[in-house]
Amino acid sequence: MSARARILQADVTRAVRGARDGGVDIGSIRIMPDGEIVIVSKACAESFRLSATANPLDEVLLHAAQGKTAR
Repeated sequence: MSARARILQADVTRAVRGARDGGVDIGSIRIMPDGEIVIVSKACAESFRLSATANPLDEVLLHAAQGKTAR
């Protein structure tokens, strides 16, 4: 097993500053185990949240759990 990547606050600050300077409206920041810093724009994060909540399969599963037939 390899050691976790070491990320410094300065690394995150530099990535955030670069994204903001590039015009990105930051929605979230994720630091991956391999040391990759992932910055997600607000528009992309919001789009993901909307698509995650509007999953048609949720209705099918809900009806199945209630013993009903999906429309």
